[in-house]
Parts: sequence; structure tokens; C-alpha cells
Amino acid sequence: MNKLSQMTDEQLALEYVNGNNRAFDELLNRTQTGIYSYIIFIVHNEEVANDLFQETFLKAITKLQAGKYVNSGKFNAWMIRIAHNAIMDWYRRQKTQGSVDSPVDDLMIAQMSDESLMETSKEDILANIQVLEDVKNLIEYLPETQKEIVMMRYYYKMSFKEIAEQTGVSINTSLGRMRYALINMRRLARENKMALQLV
Repeated sequence: MNKLSQMTDEQLALEYVNGNNRAFDELLNRTQTGIYSYIIFIVHNEEVANDLFQETFLKAITKLQAGKYVNSGKFNAWMIRIAHNAIMDWYRRQKTQGSVDSPVDDLMIAQMSDESLMETSKEDILANIQVLEDVKNLIEYLPETQKEIVMMRYYYKMSFKEIAEQTGVSINTSLGRMRYALINMRRLARENKMALQLV
């Protein structure tokens, strides 16, 4: 087990393909929080997120066992791509059945906070929490494609090249979606008289 903990994600994936089930357990431990956070950020529904999380890992297992994983040094990006496809399939199913219910979720606020904010005064902390809450609320009003770009760029620190690969669009389209997301958020902030500046 110690040996597994020292392996890269890619090495673990190949170990699992070669029959080592413990390698997949280690992979799951490493990636589950990030994958689940990504899914719940997009769908905003715990029950749906749990289903999509399980679907993502079942698809990953199936693809690994079928030899459809190529060691590119980006296992986590490969997993995000599978999650992305599962989410898009879910949205397509929802569109055929009617509207999508997406209750507001407070999960991401804590993850948006910068550690340096904690060194400021209590008043500043409260003001910054309000700004982050306002930003999260603004993100809710963005189209799904823009919401997804914001998540990948600012939560997962992915490059626009990686975002383009994950979403199956060109880099220019990714850049365009981010540009429109920022424009829309600024417009919404102005309309609602929000000051989106951290103290």
C-alpha cells in the first residue's frame, strides 16, 4: 500500500488495468473530492451529484478495463472529462423531461475563500464572505457553458487549453465563453449594485 501511495495517478491507473484493485482504491481516494466538487458545482443538487459521481467512476472503471485509457500524464483531466460528459448527458435527459431544478448550494463558498483572508479583521472577513456569496449567486445566473468554464478556470486552475480539451471546443471558444461569463457577471453586479471587491 505504501508503494501505491508513492505512485502517480497515471501509474495507478495502469496498475489497475494490470489487475491491481488496490490501485483503483488509491485513485478513488485521491480524486473523489475534486470530482464530486466539480459535479455539484454544475448541477447544484446533492442527490443528482451523488448519482453522477457514481456514474462517472463506473464509466472510468469500464474504460480502464476496456483499455481505453492512454497514459497522457493527465489522469485527473481524463476523469473530469468523463464527469463532464455524464453531466451533459444528464442535462440532455432533463431537457426532454422538462426543467431542471437547481437549488442554491453553499458548499463552494468555503472553497472560494483565500487563506490570506483569514489574516484580516473580523469586519473584513465578513465583507469578503459577502463578496464571495455575491459572486457565487451571480455565477448561478450564467448559462451552463459559462458556469462550467468559470468552475474549471478558477476552482481547478485549468489552462484554457485543458478546458478546451475537456469540453470538446476550441481554445478560442473557451476564451470567448470566459469573456462572456465575466461580462455577464459585471453587468449583473452593476444592475444589482454589488461591489465585487475583496477587502
